[in-house]
Amino acid sequence: MITYLTQVLNLPLVKASNILSNFAGTSSFTPIIGALFADSFAGRFWTIIVGSFIYVLGMVAITISASLPQLRPPPCPTQESCVEASSLQLWMLYLALLLTSLGTGGIRPCVVTFAADQIDMSRAKTESRKWNFFNWYYFCMGLASLLALTVVVYIQDNVGWSWGLGIPTIAMVLSLVAFVLGSPLYKKIKPGGSPFVRAAQVIVAAVRKRKSVPPDDPAALYHNKILDLDISTNGRLLHSNQFKCLDRAAIASDSDMKGSSGWPNLWRLATVHRVEEVKTVARLVPIWAATILQVASHSHISSFTIQQARTMDRHLSPSFEIPPATMSIFSTLTVILVLPLYEHLFVPLARRLTQNHAGITCLQRMGIGFGISIIASVVSGLVEIKRKMVATRYNLLDSPTAIIPISAFWLVPQYFLQGLSEVFVAVGHIEFLYDQSPESMRSTAAALYWIAIAIGSYMSTLMVTLVHRYTGERRNWLPDRNLNRGRLEDYYWLVSGVQVVNLVYYVVCASYYKYKSIEESVEKNDGDGDVDALLTDDNREIEMVKK
Repeated sequence: MITYLTQVLNLPLVKASNILSNFAGTSSFTPIIGALFADSFAGRFWTIIVGSFIYVLGMVAITISASLPQLRPPPCPTQESCVEASSLQLWMLYLALLLTSLGTGGIRPCVVTFAADQIDMSRAKTESRKWNFFNWYYFCMGLASLLALTVVVYIQDNVGWSWGLGIPTIAMVLSLVAFVLGSPLYKKIKPGGSPFVRAAQVIVAAVRKRKSVPPDDPAALYHNKILDLDISTNGRLLHSNQFKCLDRAAIASDSDMKGSSGWPNLWRLATVHRVEEVKTVARLVPIWAATILQVASHSHISSFTIQQARTMDRHLSPSFEIPPATMSIFSTLTVILVLPLYEHLFVPLARRLTQNHAGITCLQRMGIGFGISIIASVVSGLVEIKRKMVATRYNLLDSPTAIIPISAFWLVPQYFLQGLSEVFVAVGHIEFLYDQSPESMRSTAAALYWIAIAIGSYMSTLMVTLVHRYTGERRNWLPDRNLNRGRLEDYYWLVSGVQVVNLVYYVVCASYYKYKSIEESVEKNDGDGDVDALLTDDNREIEMVKK
């Protein structure tokens, strides 16, 4: 898309990069709407269908925009004194991007959670498996990206944008039809009501009883298995000692009940499970926030790297040249190749050292990824210095469209490190949010992943805009047209520093994090009757014999 905006719509680099970053941000904010829609009343299956249909409309709109000459400006092969897209042409683009953003809101928070619903994700089952669902989910996403970055980008660059955007549109229609036809095979979990309303009820009840003193014994707090049945099908959350002020919401009194029905007024009394739902989300927030600056540091880098690649020698042979946007295939290939190695080599080795069934925890996995990301940014800065040194040697600094005699494969190390970081951070973050969120809020938790990307994208836009505005005209770090006269390496040093600060913050938050404890019912038979095993995240097992 950065190629389409700069080469077809003739937009300046910073403006085009900001449009795409804002689009990415909007597409990452809308999942909270889809999550609320799914968790509250529609369910994940119908939310995916509605979101996919809206997404198809957006794809059709952008394909029409690329196909009709009156919806794009005159070609500008020299990239000098170009006529930018008109307001009408830009509004057609914005409409298409808006529709795809809205459609994405229904797809992103529900696909991974709906897929996980189809298999047993209880702790006992996941520990006995030799494979990790989230690794393979991300592996499949990597294969899709690989197809897009090779076949689709090649068609866009060598056949035309009409086919280049039309083929993904057709593919999306076919995928929606296939998904609908598979409906009888799916396990569809009933939504448990709005998680935001439940959280508000807990907070209101706790505020109303702010002068009450919680009992020393958590067992004296209010429990109601029947009331929590729809939101605790995989087990109830156990009481924790953090955020004890919220425990006041579970202090029962006669005035909290609705007449003679025996059912509580949920704005005055909450169960321990519902209180723990709020506590669990509160514990997630500081860890989740660390990914925002990570995204902010990398949101624009992919666009800038494509522009770097455009000025470099991309030939694999005298007759075949890699399209600039396809260079990011090396990051995707890294994800595809490293994920199986991570699961089959790294995890067994780490398991022997840590005695953890996953090898390392999700928090440790994310921390390693943050560190690799810093190295990737530093390498990116060094490669940009090398690129401009060669441009200087051949007097090409003032030729923005000239091909500098330096191989684009100098960019491969940073792509490799970015992909390696993604294996650790992205997959670890998705798994962490799914595993540590309350089961009735898992679509919402998946939406949090994308909201972090949204906030990070907007922060990145702000960062790029400020850098572009305040770094002068003669030696601007991020020039509109001629990257050779810019100081992109200084921008890389800036984001490297931001990531170092973020890593320190993350390590502090992770060191204080407490994993949730959940009661899972597992039917056993030891000859003396049925036994329910209550399994908690610190691997303690309490057996209760039914009488």
